[in-house]
Amino acid sequence: QVQLVESGGGLVQPGGSLRLSCQASGSSFGINAMGWYRQAPGKERELVATITSDGSTNYADSVKGQFTISRDNAKNTVFLQMNSLKPEDTAVYYCNAYCRVYQTTYPPVRSLEVWGKGTLVIVSS
Repeated sequence: QVQLVESGGGLVQPGGSLRLSCQASGSSFGINAMGWYRQAPGKERELVATITSDGSTNYADSVKGQFTISRDNAKNTVFLQMNSLKPEDTAVYYCNAYCRVYQTTYPPVRSLEVWGKGTLVIVSS
């Protein structure tokens, strides 16, 4: 019912920047928190940053001051601006959203966590 589609990944040189986007689509839903996670080769998925519907943000210590998360509520879109990229930022970046889905059956509102398929970011010279 709700889908997330990421874009903006690619190959970038160390010190470069990328901007990831993730748009949610579907019907009869609203979005609470959105966020970005990443999974590097051979490692577990980890939190990068989250943002609530009122704009409160949270960042992993490893990206504070380097990445900025933002969202456009009208377009159900979340962004991740990544600056001063390092080889260790290489990973698949996944978009995540905690949604509320409105339905005609009981209960009228249910919670739903949705993941995107990921977008690959490679930082290499």
